[in-house]
Amino acid sequence: MHLAPGLGPGTASALADALGGPHRVLRASERDLAAAGLAEPARRALARPDEAAIGAALRWLDEPGHGILTLSDARYPPLLRCIGDAPTMLFLRGDAACLTGSFLAVVGSRHPTRPGEETARSFARALSRHGLGIVSGLAVGIDAAAHRGTLEAGGVTVAVAGHGLDTVYPRRHRDLAEQIAATGALVSEFLPGTPPLREHFPRRNRVISGLSLGVLVVEAAVRSGSLITARLAGEQGREVFAIPGSIHNPMARGCHRLIRQGAKLVETVADLVEELGWSAGGAQYGADAGEGPAPLPELDADYVTLLDAMGHDPATVDALVQRTGLTPQALSSMLLSLELRGIVVPVPGSGYVRAAERD
Repeated sequence: MHLAPGLGPGTASALADALGGPHRVLRASERDLAAAGLAEPARRALARPDEAAIGAALRWLDEPGHGILTLSDARYPPLLRCIGDAPTMLFLRGDAACLTGSFLAVVGSRHPTRPGEETARSFARALSRHGLGIVSGLAVGIDAAAHRGTLEAGGVTVAVAGHGLDTVYPRRHRDLAEQIAATGALVSEFLPGTPPLREHFPRRNRVISGLSLGVLVVEAAVRSGSLITARLAGEQGREVFAIPGSIHNPMARGCHRLIRQGAKLVETVADLVEELGWSAGGAQYGADAGEGPAPLPELDADYVTLLDAMGHDPATVDALVQRTGLTPQALSSMLLSLELRGIVVPVPGSGYVRAAERD
């Protein structure tokens, strides 16, 4: 049924209900299937199933650490079960039991700024310490930063794939995927052997939001898959949060659009915890960016002048020379010192910006 064209989660559930369960669907005559409204390509696929694909999936499921959850399984994620088009089955690598926990989705650009990545990572660390799991999509950029921040805090993170779990996409995240599977889970509604096609990712986004109490967008362009996830979260009745950024940062414009549309503006982890009404025993808060500014070390007057001139938007060395009156040589040396101390970070093509965790 899962492989039949045009037989999506909603249609499959309705068909099973109409005929008395999935086994009765598979035993039904073509006439009965047609009477139930099933299109001819799907009827043909059910009559002549792809045994090779099914066999490959069953072999994959025989391997240690691999599993499958159907809607009737008690371990199926309860929040995901509530959405109208919940996947009829989830393939997984890792710990199925972790999927019954409470999660927040953290998503954003595949091409974030350095401060944006740091923000995602530190928010994920802090939220994990507060007892929330983190869901994301294993993509480069914000997704990977959120997964890594969670792992650094010893938390549980779930990666939702837009392809079969016999592969890892992108390939550079193989080690990250192994770490996630060791303590959390990789999940996908796509059979092993399914390639990472473009059209699969909007489908997987509804699973990311469906698993979660809400979605936090860290950085996103106006045209971004993260905004699709946020829209789906709203349609599923989940909370939508967005972190604002500089008006000069194109990766902040998607977040600003969400806020204009009613997403909750987030500056600290406390904002999220309060909005979600979340509490967990033994919550810990470290000095992460999402928990408020960390104090600056003592700096001499020239360094203070430089930081005041920099503000919180990216600034080129030429612009800082004009604003401060310092020589390029002195300025470069000071910027290197501040970078090594974690006070500023370089932004490719834009110079430098104050680190996200600094006030």
